[in-house]
Amino acid sequence: MAERVQTVVVGAGVVGLSIARALARAGREVIVLERHGLIGSEVSARNSEVIHAGLYYRSDWLKTRLCVAGRQALYPYLESHGVAHERIGKLVVAADREQVTRLAGIIEGARANGVNDLRLLSAEEARALEPEVACEGAILSPSTGIVDAHGLMLAYQGDAEEAGAMVAYNAPLEGGRITGEDIELCVGGEAPMRLLAQEVVISAGLGAQDAAAAIEGFPVETIPPLTRVKGNYFALTGKSPFSHLIYPVPVVGGLGTHATLDLGGRVKFGPDVEWLEDGAGSAETYDVDPGRAASFYESVRRYWPDLPDGALVPDYAGIRPKLSGRGEPARDFAIHGPEVHGIKGIVALYGIESPGLTASLAIGHHVAGLLGYEPNRGIRE
Repeated sequence: MAERVQTVVVGAGVVGLSIARALARAGREVIVLERHGLIGSEVSARNSEVIHAGLYYRSDWLKTRLCVAGRQALYPYLESHGVAHERIGKLVVAADREQVTRLAGIIEGARANGVNDLRLLSAEEARALEPEVACEGAILSPSTGIVDAHGLMLAYQGDAEEAGAMVAYNAPLEGGRITGEDIELCVGGEAPMRLLAQEVVISAGLGAQDAAAAIEGFPVETIPPLTRVKGNYFALTGKSPFSHLIYPVPVVGGLGTHATLDLGGRVKFGPDVEWLEDGAGSAETYDVDPGRAASFYESVRRYWPDLPDGALVPDYAGIRPKLSGRGEPARDFAIHGPEVHGIKGIVALYGIESPGLTASLAIGHHVAGLLGYEPNRGIRE
């Protein structure tokens, strides 16, 4: 016997929980299926925990709109819910004169995105803020910050559960099929079950493509290919030389090997860009190869030449669910509602990497809108 439910969200990461929150507050009965025994243990737990301003992305992208709207909503949300965070600011530093010429373009693009608080700094002004930094010029982004990602997920979960949602742990989606007005889902784990849902939101991060393809009758030709890109981090032993986040000018595939401070003041460098072979992504791939340290020293010393030998230790790694392959241009978030795949009641999210955490509140609101609902309160509370 299948149990009927109004809405199922697949994936209890930061985005899935935000979506569950938005839909539950819109009055839907929501169950979140999480294949692990805890929330947010994959992409949501293995990132820089940065609140991005929205500098680099194309102004016509959904990713950009959701990042800027999400960041504007996130700071008030963190304050009201007591989630640890700090509006620490960041410097985007140009290592040479050629990179200095690119800074003006970054500012111009950011303004087109609605980010109007950037300051172009001379080398002297940058060093006044960060004496240890070597650069030819920089951009100051005062609205960039850091956040306790797990605390944010707990806040979303609390809001969702207060509105009646529930999270089912160790409940992997194993298959399903489109049955007229409903979507039948087969859920595995220790307590297997069948669910008949009116709506299904696939927010499964690295597993989103597989989850969508597992539903019989779902048009697989609409599922974009997944490229897994590993980002390794090394931690600094000793006291932080910085009071802001330090980012190099962006590189292909990522934002470069940047310096991030956590809420305890610890510094980590990363992520780098390691393209994984198709099918990689098991727990073993999260190990950080100490041999990659050499490239980190080279990259970091471009903006911090006094980095001591032996000061970096392997820390952790994450895997990004990218929609672009090696050598291909970056792609927008893919959030597919019925207007894309033709199936009533299904929204599938693919390629939700950075700035997904920053955009999470706005993504929840957006998905609710695609399903025809408006949360009882807007995303700005």
